[in-house]
Amino acid sequence: MANVSLILLDDVEKLGLAGEEVHVAPGYARNYLIPKGLAAKATPGTLRLIESRKALIAARREKELAEAKALAEKLAAIEISIPMQATDDDQLFGSVTARMIAEQLAAQGCAVEHTRIKVEPPIRTLGSFEVEAKLHADVVAKLKVWVVRG
Repeated sequence: MANVSLILLDDVEKLGLAGEEVHVAPGYARNYLIPKGLAAKATPGTLRLIESRKALIAARREKELAEAKALAEKLAAIEISIPMQATDDDQLFGSVTARMIAEQLAAQGCAVEHTRIKVEPPIRTLGSFEVEAKLHADVVAKLKVWVVRG
């Protein structure tokens, strides 16, 4: 099956940056990239449009990178505490999820999407853990999570 040639209108993780020409499966293009406005078919008109937007795209990337770095510094200073029920030998009933961590961060004024938080390996005991949050392609923040008896 032949691939479809597209121009990315926005950065797509694990695929490419805005303005790049990519070759993807027709179903991926038809069902995801084009309907979400992330890409358009590679035509001469689209290429001209992207060329005219290159300065705007570069400025937006710089702004997003600066915001991500600022948020990473803010997250490095934060320690969050998550109360959980646990057995007598400190094993949790369940595990701490990325969504729980994102809710605690939001309560402290740092909005981070739960999909950007990586809890590897899963937290299943009481204690102190370091969790990564991928804020940007080039910025990964580490935050301290305390799991306490609730």
